[in-house]
Amino acid sequence: MKTIFRYCMLLVLATGWTLTANAQLPSVTLKTIDGKAVRTDTLSNNGRPFIIDFFATWCKPCNRELDAISEVYEEWQSETGVKIFAVSIDQAQNIHKVKPLVDSSGWEYDVLLDPNSEFRQALGAQMIPYVIVCDAAGNIVYRHYGYTDGAETELIEKVRELIK
Repeated sequence: MKTIFRYCMLLVLATGWTLTANAQLPSVTLKTIDGKAVRTDTLSNNGRPFIIDFFATWCKPCNRELDAISEVYEEWQSETGVKIFAVSIDQAQNIHKVKPLVDSSGWEYDVLLDPNSEFRQALGAQMIPYVIVCDAAGNIVYRHYGYTDGAETELIEKVRELIK
């Protein structure tokens, strides 16, 4: 039985399986890339949906995903008003690498720092990239693990469903 469970979990993780849930964001205090404290249960987008994308500077799939979204982010914002919070899980000794990566990549996201992975763990995320979509009230309505080229279109489709 344990072997079957492990196999199923590996399959889920390897395929980037998506999960849907309606839950509130947990309350964890993070810092912005500029050092300001932010409580995660207060994240919002002025009554519009928002996306939280967990990444690390060393995670190639994470960076590819954020780069791909960056290419269409302005269009997404014009169409839906969506906002993206990119949450770095780089540990404290590597946190100095986050701002240079964000700047050199031209990412226009609100960047938060989660060096102890408290927020990620409070959400039950085991791996990155990990993306959640929240409705206008901050309820988690969609979760996704992993990244394959083109997967960002699924994110905007979820946001479009929320604004209908």
